[in-house]
Amino acid sequence: MTTTSTPPTAAPATEPTAGPPETPFLGRFLGRFRTPAAFALGALLLVGVAPLVLSDFRLGLLAKYLCYGIAAVGVSLAWGRGGLLVLGQGVFFGLGGYAMAMHLKLADAAATGETLPDFMLLYGTEGGLPWWWQPFANPAFALAMTVVLPMAVAALLGALVFRRRVKGAYFAILSQALAAALAIWLVGQQATTGGTNGLTDFQGFFGYDLNDPVNQRMVYVIIAVALLFLMAAARQLFVSRYGELLIAVRDSEERVRFLGYNPANVKLVAYVVAAGMAGLAGALFVPAVGIISPALIGIVPSIGFVIGAAVGGRASLVGAVLGAIAVAWAQSTLSDAWPAGWTYLQGLLFVVAVGFLPGGLASLRTVLRRRRTSSDRVGATKGVTT
Repeated sequence: MTTTSTPPTAAPATEPTAGPPETPFLGRFLGRFRTPAAFALGALLLVGVAPLVLSDFRLGLLAKYLCYGIAAVGVSLAWGRGGLLVLGQGVFFGLGGYAMAMHLKLADAAATGETLPDFMLLYGTEGGLPWWWQPFANPAFALAMTVVLPMAVAALLGALVFRRRVKGAYFAILSQALAAALAIWLVGQQATTGGTNGLTDFQGFFGYDLNDPVNQRMVYVIIAVALLFLMAAARQLFVSRYGELLIAVRDSEERVRFLGYNPANVKLVAYVVAAGMAGLAGALFVPAVGIISPALIGIVPSIGFVIGAAVGGRASLVGAVLGAIAVAWAQSTLSDAWPAGWTYLQGLLFVVAVGFLPGGLASLRTVLRRRRTSSDRVGATKGVTT
């Protein structure tokens, strides 16, 4: 007796269905143009839209805030990437500002046929123009010193500090002490630096009348272009091999030393570049605001630079710049209404940003996404167990 078995039926062939587009390729394509598009949008808003829609007064305030944004780019490099809590950026901001102000005062004096700036004539400075003022009559020398002088001071200080492996709170205290020392010295040299009043009442800017609103708008455009250029340069530095090495030094300095690199040199470069950016910010601050004084370069302003970067997000260039602009705007707005309490509020912002949101507002989206993902996983785990 034979039995027959039916052969197994083959699974019906299914036609391939059109799946979703290749997301990795699309993501790479969009990511490649995301940064240039954001940069172009920022340039359009700063250079094209803001001068058209803002009044001369508001545009002048924005120019002041953008100077703080330039300093924040350096803070993002040194602190956000390098882990260096730079609480003395006011020193380099002031060096660049005074270098520019000294040239402008000498140029104003020469335009009126004088050899001494007006405040020296008022204080009765004896012996003529001080020797260390004389080179600043040259515009090329003055422009160079706005960046070179802060970088030279930072290189000297950084070489002494980093090679002795001073870091953390000790480095922050040393940088604050330098800011306090410079402010005290400037106050004491009233006959040559203007003392507590500082240098003010600038009439011209390399041949242009600063009292003309058109020239003030030109100064704003220069500041905006400088900010955009430095942001682009800093981003290239971030994604370079040096940027990766700087992060490695921040995370594990001993491992970097074991690989044959000198962490002191890596940190020194970031510190010096950040000082040069702060010096340029101070130099542009002078024609935009019309004053530079010890009150703008002491401990409190230095902490203000760091607070702005911390609130916005020190590891993000855009976050650091927007945070610096927002904190500067809040200071101008709230300090008038609440002058006695603004300093306490500023300190509270720093504590909250560092303690509860280390990545600043720029990391808020990532934090919320992580919490949502964590809650979804917890919910899925509960569903499986039940």
